[in-house]
Parts: sequence; structure tokens; C-alpha cells
Amino acid sequence: MQRADGMTYAPKGKPNPVVGPGDFRFAAVGLDHGHIYGMCNGLTEAGAEPVWVYDPDPAKVTAFQARFPQARAAVSETQVLADPHIQLVACAAVPADRCGIGLRVLDAGKDFFADKPPLTTLDQLALARQKTAETGRKYAVYYSERLHVEAAVFAGDLIEQGAIGRVLQVVNLAPHRASTAFRPAWFFDPERYGGILCDIGSHQIEQFLYYAGARDAQVLHSKIANYHHPQYPAFQDFGDATLLADNGTTMYFRVDWFTPDALPVWGDGRTFILGTDGTIELRKYIDIARDASGDHLYLVNHDNEQHFALHGQVGFPFFGQLILDCLHRTENAQTQAHAFKAIELAILAQNMALKIT
Repeated sequence: MQRADGMTYAPKGKPNPVVGPGDFRFAAVGLDHGHIYGMCNGLTEAGAEPVWVYDPDPAKVTAFQARFPQARAAVSETQVLADPHIQLVACAAVPADRCGIGLRVLDAGKDFFADKPPLTTLDQLALARQKTAETGRKYAVYYSERLHVEAAVFAGDLIEQGAIGRVLQVVNLAPHRASTAFRPAWFFDPERYGGILCDIGSHQIEQFLYYAGARDAQVLHSKIANYHHPQYPAFQDFGDATLLADNGTTMYFRVDWFTPDALPVWGDGRTFILGTDGTIELRKYIDIARDASGDHLYLVNHDNEQHFALHGQVGFPFFGQLILDCLHRTENAQTQAHAFKAIELAILAQNMALKIT
């Protein structure tokens, strides 16, 4: 697994199938972001079978088949959607194009699993909400900074168990490595990727809603800037926002593209959760200058202080839950309201952001 570049970061877990061979078939359509590999790793580890792959770029299809040789190359998206045996379509196309693909997937009677951000405008969000209501199909979202990080999964378990009492505030710091020499043109165009708060900010807001147990929130303040990339005038390399949840919990998050070269991973992502009875700190991808592995969790409450080294210990239950949700029409992995609320707030933060010049 490539850990130095977030574009190709694709976690692998232990196989934990929830279905037997052939019980759940899926396709991958749109391979513009490397997150598609993490999405498909999780699905196959949970027992799903990759049947088709389609992208207009044959090189991307060939690279995908090297990882998932079971997947046959489709000649078109239409060929994938016409297969009655396909139950779900995973997609990591250019962010602005994901919604259009998703609407066609839902119209074809299949569930949709989009990389984050799952869409980039409020108009797209309205269409997606309308289509899920019409079809009863799922528009699930790969918010990987919680769903595919073992320390983040365990933090949710601790909060549910009452380890830190009521959650009062969540702070997320999410630096990323830009790797500009290797990025496609759409990466620098906010009309295509949605802007920094819509894109990687959606991760942070999703975690806030989940850990806070909130259904809604308001964006109090947000900022964006291009501090250090004048060669890409429209690019945003910094963003932050403050939110207030419907239950009174607050949040601050910062996202940026300033991971320094010496760091061996793509970003020193950290989450700080304050509760009435304790605190949790997540050092998701590295414990700098101490331990190059990720998935560290620090817990302090009224009973003790503990460090949990969680890499390889927790697993990624989301993917199995998603498969079972698709089969049984339940919402245990992720509710549709939650998936859409996170991106709605991210878009609102993006749209109202103060532009620092």
C-alpha cells in the first residue's frame, strides 16, 4: 500500500466476508481517483465479487485489472448498467461527474457507492436526494478518513460505550501532500473537484456528525486560500471552518496541502474529541518521530489514561455492513440522510468561505 501519496492510498484489511461467492456482485465505473482501490479492497474483503470495470481510459482499466483480475473490461458504462446481476457500482470519477453517473446507476435499479465528495453542488445534491427517494436505491459515500481508519472506527465504539461521556467538541486537522507534479488537470480546478472544503472537508464534517451524534449543523465561519501555488491560480491549498451541531456540539477543522517532504505518509491526520468525562486523540496515519505505523488512539477519562495501537486490530466493518444493507434494504452502515448531510454542509462551507488573498 502506498502511504506517501493520498491519491494512491488504498488500505487493506483482513478478509471478513459477510456473503458467499457470487452472492454480491459489483462493478467499478470511473477510475480517476486512486480511492477506487480502497473502496474495492473493502468490498472484496467483505465477500463482494468485482465483475466489471469501465473507464474511458484503457490504461486505467488495465491497471485496475492488475489488482482485480476477476473484473472484465466493459466497452461502455451502458454495458455495466445493463447487467441485471450487478447490485452495486463503485465510482471514483472526477468529483463533478460522480453525481451524473450515480443518477444513471440508480435509474438502472442498482445501488451506488461514490468516493468523497460524492457530488460538488447543491443542485446536484437536490437531484441525488430526489432520485434516492424515487428509486429507493442507495447513494453511499466513501468517507474514508473515518470508515477506513481503524483508530477512527474504534473511537466511535468508545464514544458509543460512554468512555468520554457526552461529546462537546471535535477538532480535525487534515494536512495532505499535494504532489502537484503527478496530479491531473482537474485537481487544480475547483469547478471539477468542488473546492478544498467540499472535497477533503467533507471527510471532516462527516466525522463530526458521526462522533457528535448529530443530524444537522450550521456552518458558522469558513475560509479558503491559495497561499503557495501561484502557478495554479484557481487552486485552494488551505481551508478551515467552524460548525455548530443541532445538539450543541461544536467543531473546528483545518484542511491543507502542506505535508512536508520528510513525513513518510501523505498527512499527519489528527482528531481530538472532547467529552464531558474524557478526551480522545487519534493519530491516524503516523505517530511522528515515534512510530511510523498509524492507528494510534489516546484515551484519558476519569478511570485511566491509555494508548491503543490499533493497526490490524479492529478491521473495517463498514463494507460488510454496506453489502448487507444493499441486500436487506437496511441502513446500518450509513444512513442516506447522514451521507447527504455531510456533503451538504461541506458545500455550504465552501460556498460561504472567506477568500484570503
